[in-house]
Amino acid sequence: MAYPFQLPELGYAHDALEPHIDARTMEIHHGKHHAGYTNNLNKALEGHPELHAYPADQLLRGIHSLPADIQTAVRNNGGGYVNHSLFWEIMTPGGSNAPSGDLAKAINGAFGSFDDFKTKLQGAAGGQFGSGWGWLCVDAMGRLSSFATPNQDSPLMQGFTPVLGVDVWEHAYYLNYQNRRPDYLKAWWNVVNWDVVADRYAAAKAWVHTG
Repeated sequence: MAYPFQLPELGYAHDALEPHIDARTMEIHHGKHHAGYTNNLNKALEGHPELHAYPADQLLRGIHSLPADIQTAVRNNGGGYVNHSLFWEIMTPGGSNAPSGDLAKAINGAFGSFDDFKTKLQGAAGGQFGSGWGWLCVDAMGRLSSFATPNQDSPLMQGFTPVLGVDVWEHAYYLNYQNRRPDYLKAWWNVVNWDVVADRYAAAKAWVHTG
């Protein structure tokens, strides 16, 4: 999707992820925060029609080649737009408890086991000082890695392709969990859509081999 960017639909009701993520949080998170990033990204690009044909992920991959006057705005708002679009997509009501197939094999190969991966991601996301995200990404060689980024920084800006991400900004969990970020992260695994994550992993691997 290219300019002007549109706020994507959730694909499920605001209360669909309860009790793990409450309806009011989803309403505010999607309808206010994500909408704000979308609108501000469009505003940042208004005066640069030469960039209007590019999808948001491509803008982030080439962040350092963008005009200097909009780099920060695209980094923050483009990151917020892309990160949240992924976030809604990789969650679902009543998802499976664990990945399977090629993704499961890749996780076991990269981290030792699925439980070891969960521990690593929860450690990175839970330990992120202030706001940020925890990620599962594919690198330029097709290998999996897990790390955190601050604010709305996207792994795309570092040459990684994110296939799963968890938002640890306070607006993602504070109404229900307050300062208990580890409790939110533990509950969040119950709503991961592993089928979508597997599809994103397969697409990222294919992009590595053809990109």
